[in-house]
Amino acid sequence: MGNLCSSCCGSSSEESNLMPSPETRRKQQLEAAERRRMENETRGIKDPERVKRQQQRSEEIQKREDEAARTGGQPVLRWQQD
Repeated sequence: MGNLCSSCCGSSSEESNLMPSPETRRKQQLEAAERRRMENETRGIKDPERVKRQQQRSEEIQKREDEAARTGGQPVLRWQQD
């Protein structure tokens, strides 16, 4: 029975045309993985640019705090309540 099925399915040369080369397949998989990563990063976020700006501001504030801690001085601005 197996011989009948293989004879009607086509030759091996036709099958090789359907499968991309290993290099092409790797490239496609890499592109798909990159697309999934980008989609996951922005999932649930209406404005991704706003989030990036907030992250940059947060990093800048953290850098300033670290610099102030290294110099040993007190921060320039302090909250005071009268």
